Amino acid sequence: MYIVQIASECAPVIKAGGLGDVVYGLSRELAIQGHTVELILPKYDCMRYDHIWGLHTAYKDLQVPWNGGIVRCTVHCGWVYTALCFFIEPHSEENYFNRGLYYGSNDDPMRFAFFSKAALEFLLVSNKRPDVIHCHDWQTGLIPVMLYEIYAYHGMENQRICYTIHNFKHQGISGVQALQATGLNRPDYYLQYDRIQDNFNPFAINFMKAGINYSNYVNTVSPHHAWEARHTNISCGLGHTLEIKQSKFGGILNGIDYVMWNPEDDIYLPISYSADDFDGKRLAKKALRDRLMLADDETKPIVAFIGRLDEQKGVHLVSHAIHYALDRGAQFVLLGSATESGIDDLFRAEKKLLNDNPDCHLELGFNEELSHLIYAGADMIVIPSNFEPCGLTQVIGLRYGMVPIVRGVGGLVNTVFDWDYEETRPISERNGFVFYQSDTIALESAMGRALDLYFLNPAKFRELAIQGMRADYSWAASGKRYADVYEHIRHK
Repeated sequence: MYIVQIASECAPVIKAGGLGDVVYGLSRELAIQGHTVELILPKYDCMRYDHIWGLHTAYKDLQVPWNGGIVRCTVHCGWVYTALCFFIEPHSEENYFNRGLYYGSNDDPMRFAFFSKAALEFLLVSNKRPDVIHCHDWQTGLIPVMLYEIYAYHGMENQRICYTIHNFKHQGISGVQALQATGLNRPDYYLQYDRIQDNFNPFAINFMKAGINYSNYVNTVSPHHAWEARHTNISCGLGHTLEIKQSKFGGILNGIDYVMWNPEDDIYLPISYSADDFDGKRLAKKALRDRLMLADDETKPIVAFIGRLDEQKGVHLVSHAIHYALDRGAQFVLLGSATESGIDDLFRAEKKLLNDNPDCHLELGFNEELSHLIYAGADMIVIPSNFEPCGLTQVIGLRYGMVPIVRGVGGLVNTVFDWDYEETRPISERNGFVFYQSDTIALESAMGRALDLYFLNPAKFRELAIQGMRADYSWAASGKRYADVYEHIRHK
């Protein structure tokens, strides 16, 4: 099959979160499976150009109909490792992608409505006719609308759309300006509940709802999160829309790139190790202690948190986990950056309080090299999220022989199986500890069981860690599921 992915991110060249990792990892796996895959991305001024090889002009004067006129664009082409990427650069006074940021402008809906229009126009005029166009998150939600309401009448009637929702929290809600700008016009037609009208504001359009209603298949990034989206408030108001469209909605678990995340061949580690040669993890643990100047006490486990510090990640429980681990005789390492000033202030106060504690290190920011060493050196990773569409940190942690301690939400339910209580799986397939309530008592119950196993039965803890390493959460299985979806919708 010929597949074109259209997204606002692709790691490592454009990465603000997990979306970028998914777009690159899935594209790579589909190519390995023999499909032809191309990506269309915005050309941001702040993206990592050092990760692009052979960047050159692919289409010199793409003329995009926009707001009653024309915006001229240059389309650049280059390789991001194994992925062939086209980068759209508009030349207009709005400077949509020359702002030193990926997201956060007041006109984000118009920025990404333009990108979506330009991506379709590029496919049209370059005579690219993919079997499937795979769109991601609200930023590309108008693509299926424009494809079926405009471009299907100009030679693109056979293209099918798979639409993946990575996070329901951001839906692209705006006024109707984008309708006129993209050529959709007719606000009375589109401002209908069964089209793209927001479910709660009759005068607003909802990009994500547009993607759901107009795509051939819609999915989120884990089976359990798909269930949550339909049956709880986690869909942020789109539950009824998903219920109506349930016949074309499902969940496909994200994978991780087992080339990038591989303790047997990781350039950031002082020594390699594997499930069959687990002793190297002990040396990585010593290297982590040396790097962060933690007390060199081999009797103590290291508990870690890696990720954004925001309400989604359950920061009140992250803070509690630090002190509980220390009280239980463990060490704690945190690597993360806050998304809000109040949360940043909280953890800077924690850092100041614990600065002289030889068993604790809080690194406020993000450091790719250090993250690899923490995954390799720490024994456990705590993930007390309020919600988690899929989660990558627990899967990466398993790959590196960490034992995850997670709250049972979203994709965490589909990847972490409780050592003591997961009755649906044999003991040989269990890999962590799970709690369900969002309070400190629940967190302590799971952390306590993990620490008890480490202290009282180290051989069993080691067995548990190795079992986690043997599980396969690569893109192979998930890539096959996406390919099956593509095959299904292209024949509809």
